[in-house]
Amino acid sequence: MKVKVNGEVKEIKDAVTITEILKVENVEMPDMVSVQLNGEFAERDKFDTTVIKDNDEIEFLYFMGGGSIGF
Repeated sequence: MKVKVNGEVKEIKDAVTITEILKVENVEMPDMVSVQLNGEFAERDKFDTTVIKDNDEIEFLYFMGGGSIGF
């Protein structure tokens, strides 16, 4: 099946969950990543049971730490 991951079309052999695709894509610190599935934020507690389907679009959104700018 074909899915789009962060804008890039990928061929996935078997049905996978969000948790599995995080592993397949070698996402560093997956506990710090939010996932959008077809434009909707996926609930973290459902990553293990949410199955990716043909033509789904997945986006990994990384939290960025910041600091203050002193003026």
